[in-house]
Order: sequence, then structure tokens, then C-alpha cells
Amino acid sequence: MAVDPASPPLVVGIGGTIGGVSSTERALRIALDAAEREGFRTRMFGGADMARLPLYDPRATSRTADEEAFVDAVRQASAVIIASPGYHGSISGVVKNALDLLEETAKDARPYLADMPVGLIATAYGWQATGSTIAALRSIVHALRGWPTPFAAAINTQITKFDAEGGASDPAVVEQLGIVGRQVARFAPLAVA
Repeated sequence: MAVDPASPPLVVGIGGTIGGVSSTERALRIALDAAEREGFRTRMFGGADMARLPLYDPRATSRTADEEAFVDAVRQASAVIIASPGYHGSISGVVKNALDLLEETAKDARPYLADMPVGLIATAYGWQATGSTIAALRSIVHALRGWPTPFAAAINTQITKFDAEGGASDPAVVEQLGIVGRQVARFAPLAVA
């Protein structure tokens, strides 16, 4: 899909959980809003979007419209933000499944997340899983040839609560999420190769 050179560059957000708007999705929205304030367009693939993606089958000869929309958005992106809940010490299955689908870009001129800044967010009910989830995300982004930004937001949802208006109970968490959004925007190339 061709990118309109007159439109602002795109930051794609990937994250959330199945079954309603989650803390992870709300955290991702705050980070994407920060990227928008830096002049970027954003597109979020939240839990409901990822729930529509079938399990990735590398041998499939065709892709659903939802799979194609997701892959096309990442192809157009100048940066990505990935947010995952910490499930049993690592990333969630729906986030991993979405990232697995990026194998569709393997033969592109810019494969996977090559040369893109990638912001990372982990949410978990307790501190232990936030660290291991961020570590897993960094490892996956490296495998996909992306550049994890220096700062990642680790959020303990036992302490921090998000609201429907786009805020959180801890202003420091809102600032951390803003840093994630600003870093991907500031490190992103202005045009997709």
C-alpha cells in the first residue's frame, strides 16, 4: 500500500486484551496520544482487533481482511508501540499472535520492524511480571530487527488504575507513557522507505 507523502508519518499501536478495554489498551492510548502531539498519525490495534486475527498459520495461502489491514498498517508505519499484559511472566498470546503475523513482511524491502523505533509497555498485577514482559518484548523486537526505545513503561496495575477519560491514578505513570510516545515519534524516520 502506497504512503501519501503529504500525510504525517504513522505510529501503529499494538496491544490490549480480549474482552473489553483493558488497562493495557488504556496505557497504549496514552502513549499514542503523546505521539500525536508530536505531529504523527496513529492507528491502534487493540484487544478487539487482535481477537479477530486467526492463529497465525505460516502455510496459509490467503489472509483475512483483518490480517491484511494489520500487516498493511505496520508496512506504512514509521514507528510502533507494543503494549502487553504480563501473563505468567511473559507477553499475552494475542499480542504474540499479532507479532507472528509480521512474518508476512519477510520478503519486503523493509522486513518485519527493520529500522523502526519500537516503544514498549507492560502492565501486570504486580511488579514481577512487568520486568519479564518488557524483557520478552525487547527480545522479540530485536528478532524482528526493530530498535526498542531506551525507555519502556512497566506498570503495576495493582497500584495504578486507568480511567475511561484517558488518565491514570498516578501522574508519574502518565508521564512515563508520554515518554514512550515521544521517543518513538522523535526517533522515527519521517518517511517509510
